[in-house]
Amino acid sequence: MSVSRIKTLAIAVLVLINAVFLTVIITDSVADSRSKRLAIENVCSVLNDNGIAVDADDVGEYAALRAMKTTRVFESEEAVARRLLGDVETTGQGAIYRYENAGAGYAEFSSAGVFEVRIEPGVILSGGDARKVADDLLRDMLIDASDIAVLSAPGRDTVTVLCTYKAASIFNCAIEFAFEGGSLTAVTGRYLTGIEAVEDGHVLSSPGTALLAFLSAVRKGDVECAKIESVEAGFQHHESNPYGEGEISPAWLIVADTGRYILDDATGEILSRQMAE
Repeated sequence: MSVSRIKTLAIAVLVLINAVFLTVIITDSVADSRSKRLAIENVCSVLNDNGIAVDADDVGEYAALRAMKTTRVFESEEAVARRLLGDVETTGQGAIYRYENAGAGYAEFSSAGVFEVRIEPGVILSGGDARKVADDLLRDMLIDASDIAVLSAPGRDTVTVLCTYKAASIFNCAIEFAFEGGSLTAVTGRYLTGIEAVEDGHVLSSPGTALLAFLSAVRKGDVECAKIESVEAGFQHHESNPYGEGEISPAWLIVADTGRYILDDATGEILSRQMAE
């Protein structure tokens, strides 16, 4: 057999082996996906049997989320202030830093990412599209966000967004843009300037675990609920000291007929609740 034919045969064998491996990987992936789907459907059946209506299609997918460390990056805070106010003078006192432009306004950042920016009328105009202005500012400030909501009233627009990390919502980190008379007059909320990986951080469990924890709260009488509308994986921010250090940990947002509930993934504890009006 010639050398060229041997090489051709060897290549063909390698291609066949790779194809077999790829088929095995895809088959395992499909089987794993079906197994997870079946688990969610089974948990939904348990809740339905206990008087809580929930459809598996309304339950979010498994997500690869892990607890992360948060730190305070003063340079990022100043960059946000400069984008909104132009050149600023900086004063720092303990956990509070203030950035000020006498003709444009001021920005004040404190612990846990909480901040407030007050802007003089005419500095930043809405141009009749408050949402676009907010979108552009978020992009310029390198802030990832989702769930944009716009509330309009005569002479006033409010744009509220939820900050995200790697496309997952941080449920207690929202930013609000307030427009009055066609001008942006205030930006307030919570913005985490530094997020870092940590070793052995808690990894998000399954949505089924969150649903069973919620069912337990209902059974104990801590929550009243007849229907669950959606289940979403994300993060909840926890502050550990007044200088910005803390963590974002995996959590679940459960939207029910009685309100919105944030569950800690590690403990199943309801961290916060916003009752339906």
